[in-house]
Amino acid sequence: MKIFYAVQATGNGHISRAMTLLPYLQQYGTVDIFLSGDNSHLSLDAPVKYRSKGISLFYNCHGGLDYWQMIKSFQPFRVKQEIKELPVEKYDLVLNDFDYMTSAACARKKIPSVHFGHQAAFKSPKTPRPGTKNMMGELLLKNYVKATHQAGLHFKSYDDFIFPAVVKKEILNADPTDKGFFVVYLPSYCEEQLTVIFRQLKDHRFCIFSKETSLIRTEANITFMPVSKELFNQSFIECSGIITGAGFETPAEALHLGKKILATPIRGQYEQQCNAAALQQLGVTCLTRIDDQFPAHFHQWVQSATAVQVDYSSSVPACMDHLFSLADKKYREIAA
Repeated sequence: MKIFYAVQATGNGHISRAMTLLPYLQQYGTVDIFLSGDNSHLSLDAPVKYRSKGISLFYNCHGGLDYWQMIKSFQPFRVKQEIKELPVEKYDLVLNDFDYMTSAACARKKIPSVHFGHQAAFKSPKTPRPGTKNMMGELLLKNYVKATHQAGLHFKSYDDFIFPAVVKKEILNADPTDKGFFVVYLPSYCEEQLTVIFRQLKDHRFCIFSKETSLIRTEANITFMPVSKELFNQSFIECSGIITGAGFETPAEALHLGKKILATPIRGQYEQQCNAAALQQLGVTCLTRIDDQFPAHFHQWVQSATAVQVDYSSSVPACMDHLFSLADKKYREIAA
């Protein structure tokens, strides 16, 4: 079987998931990876057959989206040409982890595909949303990627095509400890802003992962770390808790390890607002934003929040079984 695997490269979560799933996919056939996007800081430890800048999200230094950078990076004529040239028709199975170009190429050439990953879970009305829905955000989540089949991932199985989170083996096999420091992963903030926020909490130690850092350095109660899979995993396993955005992969890994989570959605990113609603249902502390009241929120979280633990050890086998049952269904449909 020839498998086309489109991986969105905005942020690091999609790449982390791809590295986890690739060995399992390779058991079913040859996998060619299409990496689409231009705003990740993890390398994909596998050959990439096709590469595109795609359509990416960019962040400012203050916890929100950088709309001007997104507009500057968008090249509609290049995107249109790459959609036309993307050879999805040469594959037996097309897996699309939230890439518009693959979706458009499959629609153009009438090729069946599977929308696979976290965003696919939002095709279901049962997936948690915030108290006030954002109609533009709903339209984007439901229509940015279209496919003939869906296989979603989320914190819980909210619907029959939604599976629990896929967590990498380094986290699944970890023996978590507590060495008395907090991991901070807030990619929508820059080091200058993070320093101001966390230096005032001088009685606590923070390990901050930053795209601006190339060498490990310590300033007062803060250690800045480069974005590295190995460094992040080790710090994550040893920390007291994590302060992060309301993404998907990082909170899911924290849930599996039973680490305390303080999550804050990236402003303007509706998907993260939805994730925050789901995390709150599980009992996780979420803040709307980081502001002048953050020290008080942090101390309350440290003193009173309870860690929530969810076992994701059986997620990959169930997910793989579903994906390849869809592949079989595709073949039956074609034969008919």
